[in-house]
Amino acid sequence: MKASDLENRLIDFAVKATDIGENLPNTRLGNHLAGQLIRSSTAPALNYGEAQSGESRADFIHKMKV
Repeated sequence: MKASDLENRLIDFAVKATDIGENLPNTRLGNHLAGQLIRSSTAPALNYGEAQSGESRADFIHKMKV
């Protein structure tokens, strides 16, 4: 697996999760769950992108632990 494969898979996951979040009912609970789902599903792609810019292997590993 190449680095770009993982990044693309994380982006696809985020898109699918946001689609699910958009289809939740417009209630207090639905809005709360949608917000949590969207935040938690989009974070990995952004964190991985940030980790790729690590200055060293140790820095990459440190950023991936986030």
